[in-house]
Amino acid sequence: MSLRLRLTVLYGGLFLLAGVVLLGVTYLLFTQQVGRRVTVIMGSAPPGAPPLPSPESLDQQARLVREAAATSLLTQGGIALAVVAVIAAGAGWLVAGRVLAPLRQVTDTARRIAAAADPGGHERIALRGPDDEVKNLADAFDVMVERLDRSFDSQRRFVANASHELRTPLTLNRSLVEVAMHRRTASDDVRELGAKLLSINSRHEKLISGLLLLARSENALTERRPVDLAAVVAHVVPPGVAEDLGEATALGDALLLERLAHNLLENGARHNVPGGWVRVTTRSLPGRVELTVANSGPVIPPAEVPALFDPFHRRARVAAEGAGLGLSIVRSVAHAHGGRVSATARPEGGLVVVVSLPRG
Repeated sequence: MSLRLRLTVLYGGLFLLAGVVLLGVTYLLFTQQVGRRVTVIMGSAPPGAPPLPSPESLDQQARLVREAAATSLLTQGGIALAVVAVIAAGAGWLVAGRVLAPLRQVTDTARRIAAAADPGGHERIALRGPDDEVKNLADAFDVMVERLDRSFDSQRRFVANASHELRTPLTLNRSLVEVAMHRRTASDDVRELGAKLLSINSRHEKLISGLLLLARSENALTERRPVDLAAVVAHVVPPGVAEDLGEATALGDALLLERLAHNLLENGARHNVPGGWVRVTTRSLPGRVELTVANSGPVIPPAEVPALFDPFHRRARVAAEGAGLGLSIVRSVAHAHGGRVSATARPEGGLVVVVSLPRG
């Protein structure tokens, strides 16, 4: 049962219990008073007064009065109590709704913040009303969200600044290695070493670019425009990939959506088996569009699928080929657009990743 229903049952039950106790006490007091009145009459006959009825007659009259009282007080009073209890339960339902309305506001705001693209969010409850327990709860929640907002902003700024600062020495290293490799006097060992250094440097540059994109995509978009998702996918789809690109107009940032599609297709091709296949589809649904990428890769335990979206998660077979940020960027870009991403492991091997975005 919901809290509102439990409070209603509690209010109604307490009212009914109090009514039953009151009705019982009234009945006992009435019968006791009737018996006391009979005793007074039997013991206080004034001189010259008409003869009093016999004790048996008075007892019979008292019994008849008690039975009439039981019929009138208990039966009719019970019916009246039941009617009033139903009315009290309805009133308790309304009162419980009014009392719990601030809690519903807290719950609705918490759900909106949890579903927002920005993890911290700038929405607050800002509950107005008396300074009671509910308002204290709402204020404590606002303080917690404010601290989370500052923490997420600080984290994103740190990642963006650190990545930006690291790009300069990497670019300088690449230039120095290329100059050393292309000298006329460079030996074969120097050229071989330079090629290895360039490969390592290229991986580091991809990592830094991924971190910068991840930091950018974790911010909610401030400007959104209609984007032809099918055209974006067609622009980055590699040869050999099966296409079924239906009309799908999303609402968001074209560059970020292009990187999302590129990462999905690159992930599908990289985590595949020799001679396998990759298939990409786009379609429009009521209120949203979907981008689906499926491949025939190795078997993935369903319990490991959620971890694939964690930053720097890399499977051993391709650990040296990527930075482990591909699906993390996909999820961040989808959330920044107010969408969601889900992945399902195919029983025969491979993965099906579905990105759902708001329709433009």
